[in-house]
Parts: sequence; structure tokens; C-alpha cells
Amino acid sequence: MSFTDQGDFQIRCEQGERGLLALADGVRHIVIIDVLSFTSCVDVGVARGAELIPYRWRDESAQEFARAHNALLAGGPSSPYSLVVESIATVPAGTRLVLPSPNGSTLAELAAERATVLAACLRNAAAVSGYLNEQGGTRAIIAAGERWADGSLRPCFEDLVGAGAVIAGLRGTRSPEAESAVAAYTAVRDRLRDVLFQCSSGRELVEKGHPRNVELAAELNVSHCVPLLRNGGFTHA
Repeated sequence: MSFTDQGDFQIRCEQGERGLLALADGVRHIVIIDVLSFTSCVDVGVARGAELIPYRWRDESAQEFARAHNALLAGGPSSPYSLVVESIATVPAGTRLVLPSPNGSTLAELAAERATVLAACLRNAAAVSGYLNEQGGTRAIIAAGERWADGSLRPCFEDLVGAGAVIAGLRGTRSPEAESAVAAYTAVRDRLRDVLFQCSSGRELVEKGHPRNVELAAELNVSHCVPLLRNGGFTHA
């Protein structure tokens, strides 16, 4: 057993790609948390009956990937959808939509090679916790984070809080890392909208003209959707 795998606990928590790889062996479910905005987009789209397909590269290959999967590309030249929650809120049922994301999509693809993968955010935290309690087994909750200009992990406040919101509803023994996520969530639970607007990622979205994205992502437990990754796409579990 590695000292980094939190193997003594049923509920484990880490951040980013290396954190996922450290925890992945022997867990039944891996939950990806990318509140602003990948997993919030997934929740909203899947709740509307769409299939959200992760793709890790945001380049010209994404368009070809979408065509090969008979899907629209979020952010594509002819697509009305992008990787912001308010655009996904209009997607019709039955739509297949590729989400190119170097953070959330990369983690989802890596996790799918190792365990059953769920997407969670503040909107569906209680729904995902309830589903996992029914399923049982060990769980790894991964706060996605962002990247600094040099490509290294930039841990994100909102993803740690989102992880804590999921973990708070889970039954089982928690690692200290999982406990710290719950503590972060508990500290701001009553003012989520304000703190998401104040954190670095929220301020970035506001500067880019997407305050509505932050508002939708800050809504707590408004969704009953449990997005499960199967056959390459997220659909309702």
C-alpha cells in the first residue's frame, strides 16, 4: 500500500490528475468535481436528456472527434453551445455534445480506465451522495482544479468545496483529506453564491462575461441528476 493512496479509508479525496492516479487503485467509484464549469455543464445537460461526451483536447482534433461520434462540439464554429453552464441549459433532449476540457474531461477519461466514473458539482451533490450510498464500496472524490501557465496544477477553492458537499452526504470512514474538504464546504455552505463570485475562477468567468455561469454553478442540491460515464459519454445513472 502506498502512503498516498488513503487506503485505510472508504472515502478518499485528492486534487488533480496526480491525485486521481494516487487514489484510483482499488476504488469502486471515482467522482470528478469541476464546479466552474465542466461538471456543472454535465449535470445541466444530462438532466435535460442530453449525452455529454468528454474530450481532453481543445484543438482542431475536437471537431473531428465530434464528427466521428455524430455529436455537436461545444465551442465549435456551428454550435450554439460552449463550456459555460448557461449555454448548456438550452440543450434539447437526445443531443450528443462533446465537451473539450483539459481538466474535467482529462480526469474523466483517466478515471474511466480504472473505475466507475460520476460527475458531481454543487447542483447535484446530494443526489450523487445518495447514489453512492446505495452502491457502497470505496470512493475517490477528485477536485479537478485548474492549471497555471506552466501546466502545473492550480488547486481551486470551488472544487474543494464541491468535493466537500458530496463527501458530507456519504456514509463511511473519511480520510483526513476528505475531512478537510467537508470543513471547507461547511465553512461557506450558507454563502456559496458570494464566495463563488469572489474566488479566482468565479472572477475569471465574470471578467469573460459569464456571471450567469457562476450563479447556476452555485445553486446547491437543485438537481436530482446523477451523471454516469458509460460507453464514452455521461448519461443519467
